[in-house]
Amino acid sequence: MDLVIRGARVVDGTGGPSYTADVGVHEGRITAIGHVPPGRETIDAHGLALAPGFIDMHAHSDLALLRDPDHSAKAAQGVTLEVLGQDGLSYAPVDDRTLAEVRAAIAGWNGTGEDLDVDWRTVGDYLDRLDRGIAVNAAYLVPQGTVRAYALGWEDRPATAAELDRMRTLVAEGLAQGAVGMSSGLTYTPGMYASGSELTELCRVVASYGGYYCPHHRSYGRGALTAYAEMVALAAEAGCALHLAHATMNFAENAGRAGELLDLLDRALASGVDITLDTYPYTPGCTTLAALLPSWAAEGGPAALLDRLRDDREAERIRYALEVEGADGCHGVPVDWPSIEVSGVRDPALSGYTGRRLDGWATARHLLLADRLGTAVLQHVGHEENVRAIMRHPAHTGGSDGILLGAKPHPRAYGTFPHYLGRYVRELGVLGLEECVAHLTGRPAARLRLPDRGLVREGHRADLVLFDPDTVAAGSTYEDPRRLPVGIPYVLIDGRFVMRDGRRTDVLAGRSVRRTPPR
Repeated sequence: MDLVIRGARVVDGTGGPSYTADVGVHEGRITAIGHVPPGRETIDAHGLALAPGFIDMHAHSDLALLRDPDHSAKAAQGVTLEVLGQDGLSYAPVDDRTLAEVRAAIAGWNGTGEDLDVDWRTVGDYLDRLDRGIAVNAAYLVPQGTVRAYALGWEDRPATAAELDRMRTLVAEGLAQGAVGMSSGLTYTPGMYASGSELTELCRVVASYGGYYCPHHRSYGRGALTAYAEMVALAAEAGCALHLAHATMNFAENAGRAGELLDLLDRALASGVDITLDTYPYTPGCTTLAALLPSWAAEGGPAALLDRLRDDREAERIRYALEVEGADGCHGVPVDWPSIEVSGVRDPALSGYTGRRLDGWATARHLLLADRLGTAVLQHVGHEENVRAIMRHPAHTGGSDGILLGAKPHPRAYGTFPHYLGRYVRELGVLGLEECVAHLTGRPAARLRLPDRGLVREGHRADLVLFDPDTVAAGSTYEDPRRLPVGIPYVLIDGRFVMRDGRRTDVLAGRSVRRTPPR
């Protein structure tokens, strides 16, 4: 036996009652639970809870995992697996043109990547790159917006039959190479240019490979319930499993309306639609400033958007769409500038804007141009009662949606999982400990169809976290968003310590986690 964990309170990820036991680990697997004979190393875990490693179902660490081997932002939270390729935009599959366009479009999420040798073009190549060694494990979703850009560019028009065939092929290739499903960002260009019928055809491909569809749907504000209903109907028609990304109900229009969303989901679940969702336990959202603009402004790609912003007449059209009409990029709601806080900039010369609320279109336009679309923002538009109601739902899982760049990133990037355990379990009692751990481990593993992860069970991989239920808490705050959590002394991946005595080791135990073929 390589390691014996003595006297832990085992919270096994099923949602069932916890129990006290010893747990033995050998060659990266859990090999014994109960009374375990001595091993080469022993941890006295009395007073600590032992859970499966947490699974971040919505992460934006696509380049951070390669750029930052330490990656304490997630490792210190007890995260042992992240799902990348979110919101329909990421870095595979691409050709040289598409890669350059995507780099510019989501520089506010991940930086431009110019500091990395992007030596991949396919999904398989990207996963192979992760396999060289990363801080935590990672799964990948084929990004539908990137696929559309690859097949037909950043044009707002229906795909031709040949282009749709090309997109089907790209999605199928990504799934065959190990992606777990497909994502969309339907308030982001160019993915939002796709019709429902186009998305349905791609979801049929996803379903044929046993994957799931993960949409950031068309609105989280005005029309949110209609947008959710569209995704449910689409998944039902395609016969595809559905996982709703950061399933919030934001903006003033949706205050107190979480119950309407949950009723919609319950009816669909009762009819046989396979649905899960993820949320983060905070009220503000986080995105790029450019994402709030109307979709027509970005037609043709990032360079075309910058040209329109430079043109006074076009800039005035954009302002009117934002402030009067309610742009589709801003969820159909007229923008409330003081609710938007700059969390990070691409150009260090603009760092003085970080932490400031925007005072109007003139400042926003200046930032978009000067920062070349690289500005990240927080949107203070959420509602606590909706957050609590949605996290209670049995289809719920945890996802940070964490953007790691910027001087003042959203604290969810560094605090989501301990915040669930400290704030919503211990302090507020919104969830019981066993139930919450199931939301963060067993349920996401089931969605990802990972047969040997997500539970404390003999034969499963020893991806484990030991935490103190009485003290675990997020250290990150809006004022100091990169403070690491407390109360999580040990994190293991494949039986190797990535956190030990509350400190990051130099172990790079993470690898790609590829789709398990359907049986």
